[in-house]
Amino acid sequence: MDTLCKIRDLYQAIAEFEVRFEKVHHLCLNEGMLLCCLFRHGRLSSGEIAEQLNLTNSNTSKVIRAVEDKGYIERNLGSNDRRQMYFSLTDEGRKIVKEMEFCHIEIPELLKSVL
Repeated sequence: MDTLCKIRDLYQAIAEFEVRFEKVHHLCLNEGMLLCCLFRHGRLSSGEIAEQLNLTNSNTSKVIRAVEDKGYIERNLGSNDRRQMYFSLTDEGRKIVKEMEFCHIEIPELLKSVL
């Protein structure tokens, strides 16, 4: 039972951080994590994004669409397989990632101990 209570506390700390993150960047955590993944890897397919974010394909599509609608990512056809779609950051997306990197959002104490 103690483990479950600790997980609950951790979940609440993450939710608290997400509220702060969303106020500053106008992105949910999944959207922010998608931008970070693309920043690290350059370009990824939706399947690779789903794997990186540990989301279902359906949820991944929603996150991709939301970030794409904000103009932070773009779709590119695969060079070898024109049926394959890849996603990469736009200039605006790279700008937002840099802002996220240098933004100092207060992190709840419980999360600090984990990080």
